[in-house]
Amino acid sequence: MIRIILLILCVCVSPAHAMTFPDHPKAPVQYENEQEVVIIEVTPHRLRDVQAHIHNRYPNITVRAVYQTALHGLSVKGSRRELRELYQIPGVERVTPVTTYKAHINESVTLIGGQAAHGYYDEKGNRLTGKGVRVGVIDTGIDYEHPDLRRNYRGGYDTFDDDADPMESKKVGPTLHGSHVAGIIAANGKLRGVAPDATIIAYRALGPGGTGSSETVLAAIEKAIEDKVDVLNLSLGNEVNGPDWPTSVALDRAVEKGIVAVTASGNSGPAIWTVGSPGTASKAIAVGASSPRLRIPYIDVGGRSLRLDVMEGSPEWNISRSLPWMHAGLGKEIKNAAGKIVVLERGALTFSEKAKRAQEAGAEGVIIFNNMRDSFQGAVEGVNIPVAVLSGRDGKWLLSQQGTLMGTVFREEQDVLASFSSRGPVTQTWEIKPDLVAPGVSIHSTVPGGYLALQGTSMAAPHVAGAAALLRQAHPEWNPEQIKAALMNTCKLLYQNGKPYTVYEQGAGRLQIEKALRTKTLLYPAALSFGLLTGQARVKVDVTVENRTDAPRTYIFQTPPAVTGIQWHLPHTLYVDAGGKRTVPIEAEVNTAFLRDTLHQGYLTVVGDGDMVQLPYLFFTGEPNYPRIMGFQFAQGDGADIYKYEMYLPGGADELGIVLYDPATFQYVGFLDYRQNVTNGRYEQTISKKQFLKGTYKALIFVKKGNREDTFETLLTFS
Repeated sequence: MIRIILLILCVCVSPAHAMTFPDHPKAPVQYENEQEVVIIEVTPHRLRDVQAHIHNRYPNITVRAVYQTALHGLSVKGSRRELRELYQIPGVERVTPVTTYKAHINESVTLIGGQAAHGYYDEKGNRLTGKGVRVGVIDTGIDYEHPDLRRNYRGGYDTFDDDADPMESKKVGPTLHGSHVAGIIAANGKLRGVAPDATIIAYRALGPGGTGSSETVLAAIEKAIEDKVDVLNLSLGNEVNGPDWPTSVALDRAVEKGIVAVTASGNSGPAIWTVGSPGTASKAIAVGASSPRLRIPYIDVGGRSLRLDVMEGSPEWNISRSLPWMHAGLGKEIKNAAGKIVVLERGALTFSEKAKRAQEAGAEGVIIFNNMRDSFQGAVEGVNIPVAVLSGRDGKWLLSQQGTLMGTVFREEQDVLASFSSRGPVTQTWEIKPDLVAPGVSIHSTVPGGYLALQGTSMAAPHVAGAAALLRQAHPEWNPEQIKAALMNTCKLLYQNGKPYTVYEQGAGRLQIEKALRTKTLLYPAALSFGLLTGQARVKVDVTVENRTDAPRTYIFQTPPAVTGIQWHLPHTLYVDAGGKRTVPIEAEVNTAFLRDTLHQGYLTVVGDGDMVQLPYLFFTGEPNYPRIMGFQFAQGDGADIYKYEMYLPGGADELGIVLYDPATFQYVGFLDYRQNVTNGRYEQTISKKQFLKGTYKALIFVKKGNREDTFETLLTFS
């Protein structure tokens, strides 16, 4: 998945205790005059009024772009002092600083329901290849000269350079992500994508190195709506679990215009609450990653087997014999590694540098374990020996087994949820995300000059975009909600240790294209989110049941297992005419006094004449334990004496503070910031550097909300 990296950090702080900083109203002149770009969201019928107001009252503010379809609003540039006043203009709903986006590269077609070489067929026997369907790909551009992509390419736009050439960057900061995504959707040559005859419209919103901004992404969504694409794929996102970002809002608007919007959920798993925007967009289809059929290496040490994840760019782990192994710390100095596997810790050096040093020392292979508890993803270049990763937990245990031999065994795995795949649910709206999962591990596809296997939810999303193109061809009259329902209603539930993954891990399950194309029943919405409940509450979601056959059908709603404090009110038996629809309430009556758990989730089963649909449901009884702090960033400002920081507060904060300590002695230095009653959303401040702030400090960021407190530690350096 392409990650949104928050790099624009705009900041001003309260008076500190041990230190004295200027308060917000007395911010330094250079801060007030600092230039910034923001996105202004406006009430639709007030757009011209707001634009005229800015033109007349703020001649120094430059309007950079006007959005009238994906978003009702403006992109403007001006001083922070004047931009802050824009909140007061009647009709302005939200002002959001422009965000930087960055690409993060982290036998699937057969697995999801058929062999693309022979094509897919609908229930009437019509062959489906995506012909006539326009799929927009917002990404790093594509190599439209690639032999597998040039047949289906039909133009596009480059919103990064503002021209009509969406070619991948090939010289300065070369990219390959967009071509890989496009190939999964519609490669038509040596490789064949999910919808090999679909038309690809490319929108290059991310430039050299895979970086861009929310401006360029919004402009690309706007262009895609104007071009009337049928399906839109965005394999990009961020680590902030917030549904109110402009790109999320814009995707929902695109769906309202009739476009099926597909986005990656993120690569920040496996923890809960890690799905990132715009994967939080309510009407879009957010996609997590599962594994296709893979041969996975496990190392056998000390009577335990530890799963290895091979790094991007590394040769396959083909070591089949038992070998001695050695621990070489961070890899700064590796000696006497001939015939051994070298185990290294993450940090200090790049993965490629570590692996090359081990290779030069004669190593047979390299294992790098994380400096955090969980696992991670990585990539290497220019290495001829296999390089794999372990979680920090497994790596530390491995070090206790030094002096033993390391064997390798291989296991066939399929339909395992990728550890990196971001999990939901969504804060504020409490919705289920991802909506479904698709293969996203070791996916072979097109890149400039050839082919490459990559992994990430970036690779999972285009499988769903391709499937949506086939459904659009089969049912051009269907709206995006019906297509989303067909994809989700027919998913295969994935299991771990005999139990299904949770709804906030897999949504409706793993994509099955052929079942989606042949479905005789649609139920929508395809996921039931009842929200945050307190005390005694009775809530409902209206579900439409659509009979796609030419005969009447009877549907039975099965009541979930009994739980004290939760009572379901379901229609039980429902009769639907041939080709007809009926909308019925699905209700849950809850008494939180009888419930110990906060999160309640599962699958509601609906059976009808041989068909079975499992609707994921989710609700909370009490304030959930979601992260109170997300996306903290700190950086040098535009001026020599200015520093900026920002964070995202999903639920706001009763108290927020940043405390500085001496990193060597842990002696208290003072408060960098302290606030009370901070509203939810993006929190950003700027500070003016003081001479006695020079150096590096250990920072403890804390946020209190209700009876919960979250903390985050990092190092802040003032030069």
